[in-house]
Amino acid sequence: MTDFRALHRPGNPFILANAWDVGSARMLVALGAQAIGTSSAGYAFTRGLPDGGRIGREEQIAHAADLADQVSVPVSADLEDGFGPEPADCAATVELAAMAGLAGCCIEDVAPDGTPYSFEASVARMDAAAKAARRARHDFVFCARTDGVMHGTYDLEEAIRRLSAFEEVGVDVLYCPMPGSMDDLKRITAATSAPVNALVAGPWTRNGLAEFAEAGVARVSLGSSLARATHKLIRDAGQEMFDAGDFGRLGGIGGGEVDALLKQGSD
Repeated sequence: MTDFRALHRPGNPFILANAWDVGSARMLVALGAQAIGTSSAGYAFTRGLPDGGRIGREEQIAHAADLADQVSVPVSADLEDGFGPEPADCAATVELAAMAGLAGCCIEDVAPDGTPYSFEASVARMDAAAKAARRARHDFVFCARTDGVMHGTYDLEEAIRRLSAFEEVGVDVLYCPMPGSMDDLKRITAATSAPVNALVAGPWTRNGLAEFAEAGVARVSLGSSLARATHKLIRDAGQEMFDAGDFGRLGGIGGGEVDALLKQGSD
């Protein structure tokens, strides 16, 4: 299997392709994904639920482990806030993820309602998670997220302060989803030496991989973007079918091509 840590090369990013079920994971691998990430939102949608801490730790890890069992590339799990406010909660989450055979995971510094944990609490939480990652029996890549910028609860300066502190306690990968601009992303990569993950969502989908490379990032993830694009097609096709009797959006790829990709993605 591909060495997950070795894929993280600043200035030469790979795409961590976020899947939401075995079929989407196999399709992405067949199309060239070198690693798969889970998506808490994408998986929640399959359960008829909104994103945001509504699915528990055991189920999220079991979902990620299921994907890992079905593809031949590393799988990293989106494990929200570590499923609890305490450092011990984050450590337990990482330990269980490693025991499940995952290649890595990420944990956020905000609670499910979007409220950020304090700076001191966040550093303690990420410290505990990083220590748990180093105790794993196999190489486990732990990514720490600063989600306050995306939620509008703190600014870029605070995100960089947190990311720098997370790096100091041994976090492997740093991640600030949706900073304001590519220049802000460059400020993050310049302020830290650990590999940086960037999210491709919303307006960031207008940037190509070469631009993320020029910004110095090591990994580009999709989050729930692909799952949301799939749901956009369902919405658009449904509106046209039920409102106008128009089936024009149903011209998908053939079943044989899907079957071939699913088989290729499992090899």
